[in-house]
Amino acid sequence: MARSSPFQLLLLLSVYSSAAAAPAPCGKNTTLAGTEAELAMVQHQLRGVVRILDGCSFSVAGLDMLAGSPAVRWWGADGTDLRNLSLGSPISDLPLNRTFRNETLSVPLLPNASWDQIAVLAVWDPTTASDFGHVVLQSPDPGDLSPAPAPAPAPASDTVPENRPIHLQPTMFDNCRTLSPRYRVRWTLYPESNSIEIGLEASIGSEYYMALGWADPGASSPSMIHADVALTGFTEEGMPFAEDYFITQYSECLLNKDGKVEGVCPDTIYEGSDPVGLVNNTKLLYGHRRDGVSFMRYERPLMSVDQKYDVQINVTENMTVIWALGMMRPPDALRPYYLPQNHGGPPESAYGFISLNVSEKMNDCFGPLDADDKEDQDRITANGKTPLIVTSGLALHYPNPPNPLKVLYVNKKEAPLLKVERGVPVTFSVQAGHDVALYVTSDPIGGNATLRNLTESIYAGGPEAEGVPASPTELVWLPDRNTPDEVYYHSLYEPKMGWKVQVVDGGLSDMYNNSVVLDDQQVSFYWTLSDGSISIAAQGEKKSGYLAIGFGSGMVNSYAYVGWVDNNGTGHVSTYWIDGKDAMSVHPTSENLTYVRCRSENGIITFEFTRPLSPSCSGRVECKNIIDPTTPLKVIWAMGAQWSEDHLSARNMHSVTSSRPIRVLLLRGSAEAEQDLRPVLAVHGFMMFVAWGILLPGGILSARYLKHVKGDGWFQIHVYLQYSGIAIMLLGVLFAAAELRGFYISSIHVKFGVTALVLACAQPLNAYARPKRPANGEVASSRRIIWEYLHVIIGRCAILFGIVALFSGMKHLGRRYDSENVEGLNWALILWFLAGALLVMYLEYMEVRRRRSDRNSFRGHWVLGNNEEDDSVDLLHPERTVSKPESNSSGLMEVQLEPLSR
Repeated sequence: MARSSPFQLLLLLSVYSSAAAAPAPCGKNTTLAGTEAELAMVQHQLRGVVRILDGCSFSVAGLDMLAGSPAVRWWGADGTDLRNLSLGSPISDLPLNRTFRNETLSVPLLPNASWDQIAVLAVWDPTTASDFGHVVLQSPDPGDLSPAPAPAPAPASDTVPENRPIHLQPTMFDNCRTLSPRYRVRWTLYPESNSIEIGLEASIGSEYYMALGWADPGASSPSMIHADVALTGFTEEGMPFAEDYFITQYSECLLNKDGKVEGVCPDTIYEGSDPVGLVNNTKLLYGHRRDGVSFMRYERPLMSVDQKYDVQINVTENMTVIWALGMMRPPDALRPYYLPQNHGGPPESAYGFISLNVSEKMNDCFGPLDADDKEDQDRITANGKTPLIVTSGLALHYPNPPNPLKVLYVNKKEAPLLKVERGVPVTFSVQAGHDVALYVTSDPIGGNATLRNLTESIYAGGPEAEGVPASPTELVWLPDRNTPDEVYYHSLYEPKMGWKVQVVDGGLSDMYNNSVVLDDQQVSFYWTLSDGSISIAAQGEKKSGYLAIGFGSGMVNSYAYVGWVDNNGTGHVSTYWIDGKDAMSVHPTSENLTYVRCRSENGIITFEFTRPLSPSCSGRVECKNIIDPTTPLKVIWAMGAQWSEDHLSARNMHSVTSSRPIRVLLLRGSAEAEQDLRPVLAVHGFMMFVAWGILLPGGILSARYLKHVKGDGWFQIHVYLQYSGIAIMLLGVLFAAAELRGFYISSIHVKFGVTALVLACAQPLNAYARPKRPANGEVASSRRIIWEYLHVIIGRCAILFGIVALFSGMKHLGRRYDSENVEGLNWALILWFLAGALLVMYLEYMEVRRRRSDRNSFRGHWVLGNNEEDDSVDLLHPERTVSKPESNSSGLMEVQLEPLSR
């Protein structure tokens, strides 16, 4: 039986249970009568002010809320954490399954409900254990350890007007103005403290910024130039930020040639530093993302001490306020601040101007913002090749609060939305700890629904699906045609640790034969090889304006493919050659792409294309973009805010990119991280240089130029050097092949190297099978002559192929790693072999002089003499002769001198 926690046993009493104590009779006075408090927004854009009317009713004014399920009710509990809310009970029969738009309600309590037993009044969905929002009426249970987001700090007590509620929530303001159908500004004025608190909310993606500020009062017409703007948004880690910006040009913040900063820049950049808040006067108070809506609350002074970059706000007059929405680029090493991109939309939708008097009461915000895409969690598309790594960690941005302190992480992402395909197996590597057993269930809460007297369907996993990083457990799940469109992954022992799984019919995994996840697990790469072509697809795992993949070790010197969707909703796939790190180094190419498709779904870019393996062109840079299926393809990726067909600039640079290339093995259908094998290849290259640059040539030189030395020393040197060179050469080959995890005869370097290897290894076999040398006075046999020819020719050809392999290896190293010192090594190698050639020329010259001297001396024409150890004759020398008994034409007799003793 599955283990259960005390908390799970308490959940048995949670669903629609009544309070144990006897209720107070309706109509009885309560000490809470007249209490007024604002609802804390948690989900569904809930806002409103709750007022306790009497012992049996309460009212809600200005109620905003997106529709929930039919089970959503007003709920009473002892605390705001998951345990206490789950143990609570409904206190009213009023249904909350519709959207409320700035409405006022009077809500009667159920007969068995009593204010004395209600510490927290919440809007609660018991079917999903979801807290939409709540009001704390009394001190909560000391055991309440809710990880729900804490509200922003309230203003100091001396700045809060006496008629303001005590429990001020960060989402509540005195005024609201609609800027566009998806953008609003809220504000509360605090003239006593010379400040105004502003709230910005918009139904946009997390990669967008929200900007609002005051235009230059001295301008003749509304303009963004010299405007004082607050830029707000979320970092890559999901943390909110707000900063003071000043606009001097309609461009990104750039440093011009004379050292002057211009563009849309933070105030601190103009001054070089921020002297204790005297320049950056925008103070972030609170920020969150709920239901696809970004919300920020910040404070700024009305009359600022910064007279240079801040506009002074006159609370009694109408002033021009500017606003904008758009993509932004994160900081980098050169510009450590966020760069808002062009808002890129029509007026009144992406930017605009309004006239505003902040002291006038206003509220034209009718109802909550309703985003088209309410799912903010990271997304992971599973495939049959790559396992999903399941771990656990602290809850930071759990999508369905309240939740336990510890939740599930998949591929290092907190409770992501998983997308799987029917018929494609999904592999989980469970490493979340022995107290976390993964299972896939129909229950949205998890934690073993049978302990809550509910039924659930379990599709995979159970008590045995638990493990740790040192000893993970593999869980394989195969969704089929009977699997519902939406299921959940959770822990069997603790509720609400996981999130949703979307089950869809066949997609990219069915359309392509192979797939891998690229570096940092942010992009999936799909491909199918066919005769002479390859079909490729790339899909991002996070929202972006464009997605790019490149073939190369880095973006510099790579062939890039960029998928993006323009303002008209048309998808594009553009090809480029990149030879630098700025926009001017991105050169468009004209590759032959067919079956091109690109689309954006909820900000997730997916693009596909088919291209030939070897381009049928010449003379252009893209003609060199050849894909060899037998060679690992190095793939990198990048994402950014926006792309354009022409006139690329710094605003098109990527915001996030892969940290290293992935080597995709096209034939095997797998991938591995690119490793820096330069040390390994350096050892391989050094061993080959020793073999082909020193030992083997030295053995040949000894046989060619040391035969005149008395004794068999030349022969011993020849044999030892040749065998040593072959041994070192074989070790170098094995060393490289083992580290590279493969041996493919594909590149020019490998072809020349293998040829040299075969020729070199043939020499010892050739020497072992050599025919017997001729006796003194005998004519060499034809077999002996053929053997000597073969031995010399094969040896010299092996040296030639080995030298070519050395140079092609250096070229291969430079192409693989873009090494800057390869050219220097090439020149060193050239100088070495030039020196060797000069040495051969000198030795050959000395050999010719020696032979001429021997011809004129009393010495026969035998080259080797008659020593028993000399078992080789240089039959290829043009002056080779064999002694014969007949006299020559000169009448001189040739004699053979032999030593008297040895």
